[in-house]
Amino acid sequence: MSAHYTSTHARTRTRPLRTPPSGAPGQRRIRLLRALFAIGFCALGVRLFFLQIVDHAHYAKLSVDQVRVDLTTTALRGGIYDRHGQILAVSRPTSLVIADDFQITNPVKEAAALSPLIKVPDTKLVALLSKKSGYVVLNGQLDLTDGRKVASMYFPGIVVQASSVRTYPDGTLATSLLGGTNASGAGSAGLEYGYNSTLAGQTGITRITRAFVSSSGVGLPASQSTVIRQAKPGVGLELTLDAPLQYVTERTLARDLKTYNALTGVALVMDVKTGEILADASLVNTKTPAGVLGPIPAWGKSVGVPGVEQTINDLSFTQAFEPGSMFKVVTFSAAMQEGVIKPTSEFTVPNSVIVGGRLFHDAENHGLLHLTATQILAQSSNIGTYEVGLRVGEAGLLAQVERLGFGQVTSVGYPGETAGLLVNASNWYTSDEVALPIGQVDAVPPIQILDAYNAIANDGVFVEPKIVRGYVYPNGVVKATPASATREVVTPAVDQALIKMFEQVVLVGTGVDAMIPGYQVAGKTGTANIPYPGKDLLLPGAFYASFVGFAPANNPVLSMLVVVERPSTNIYGGSVAAPVFQQVMSYALHHYGIPSGGSMKSPTTGATTLPSKGA
Repeated sequence: MSAHYTSTHARTRTRPLRTPPSGAPGQRRIRLLRALFAIGFCALGVRLFFLQIVDHAHYAKLSVDQVRVDLTTTALRGGIYDRHGQILAVSRPTSLVIADDFQITNPVKEAAALSPLIKVPDTKLVALLSKKSGYVVLNGQLDLTDGRKVASMYFPGIVVQASSVRTYPDGTLATSLLGGTNASGAGSAGLEYGYNSTLAGQTGITRITRAFVSSSGVGLPASQSTVIRQAKPGVGLELTLDAPLQYVTERTLARDLKTYNALTGVALVMDVKTGEILADASLVNTKTPAGVLGPIPAWGKSVGVPGVEQTINDLSFTQAFEPGSMFKVVTFSAAMQEGVIKPTSEFTVPNSVIVGGRLFHDAENHGLLHLTATQILAQSSNIGTYEVGLRVGEAGLLAQVERLGFGQVTSVGYPGETAGLLVNASNWYTSDEVALPIGQVDAVPPIQILDAYNAIANDGVFVEPKIVRGYVYPNGVVKATPASATREVVTPAVDQALIKMFEQVVLVGTGVDAMIPGYQVAGKTGTANIPYPGKDLLLPGAFYASFVGFAPANNPVLSMLVVVERPSTNIYGGSVAAPVFQQVMSYALHHYGIPSGGSMKSPTTGATTLPSKGA
């Protein structure tokens, strides 16, 4: 019988692997990852292409900028001088000490070494050197000798370059006219601002290469500076001012402001023939309350009298005011030129008139007077002047206003100069028939008043005022500016008659305090109200007191204007302003050696050569 044994080798059934369908989730993820990697590598490749090929120059520049910076080097500013070469403003060369605080590894140690050399307290230096903000100025006005010493010691991260500081050797002299500079050395006011492009010169460029600093704090190598473009010094200004006369004018005016407790004062002296301004004072009495007018900005240093300071803006050019009776030059010159009056023409003059609903009157009460044209001018009769103006008419008066230069900015170039505010045919009121002839409607700056009277002094020829006499180049050569433009405003014959009339103002009229022993003087007083700002009202008790004139009247050489704002104890120009004219003009006549006949030892004009002043 056969036995049956079960096999110990079990048969294994092999099942084929099942391939997932192509749309299965796992496969899709794999393909997505592959695609993302491919896109990423492509983007990286594109980025590398742009970095290394397309934007290479840009990033190379950024890399260089991390270790290199170009600093502007200020040019030595041109000097300002008076007509005789006396320095009024000059830039003194100094050293500018700069630190790259990223290279300062031990601020305390380096500050201790630098402090005695650059004259800065070490505590302040430590703070500056610890900022880690890049380049910081440690001292911008270091003496040149000390600057060279610092440069020779090769402090890591310290660079020394040329700089300058503006100084005014005569302190406050003519500050209102000269102006000043800001912290960057650019003009900020006055002629410094108005002629900044001339004075400033051309800046230079110094390139500083910063050292790389290793992780251990060792600089490799020290910072280096290279001059890329040398700074070119500016061109200086030779002014028409005469420093000694300017000094006397300022001090005399300052004393007058104190005497009458006045708010501001202006005084101008001009060469009749050339229009050159020989003195220009603009002062404010800071001890006098400004009231509703607000404070007058000043430079903060007294001018001979405590509290009397130079104004920041030169009021001779920037402040318009009602000139009052000084404006009568328009009325009388127009009437004489048109032939509607003679010096001896007679008028019947009442004390007051009402025109256009407005009351006008003379300064002193009087009955009916019979006055000649000369007497009307000498006594400064408002009503008499109105009658003279009626003969001229509106058109004639307005035309003469323009001929005499009113309402027109001068060629002086003072920043912020005002043209004034004038009435014209389109805004003429009936009351202007009186107001314009007596100077109670137009508002003009002081320089325009002096210009008009200077024309009368100059044989009837108007001459543009001038303040810059020449340009001083760095080599010391002075190139003279062109002569001022001129034009005739009245004929010589009429002008001589007008001068005789204005002489009577000083001889027997309101300007007797302007008389100078040994000289003939002609001029005109002025007293005008001050309007309330923004309102059709007058400030109570507030006046401008003024005087304008010239000498010697028989052969005029010098003209002068004085305007005093808000005197407290006296309001009349003949009492407040005329004495200033008398004192300053007396000095000027003797200063220039002018005899009573009127020949002047004129300063030399034209191109000359001066010693180099550093411009």
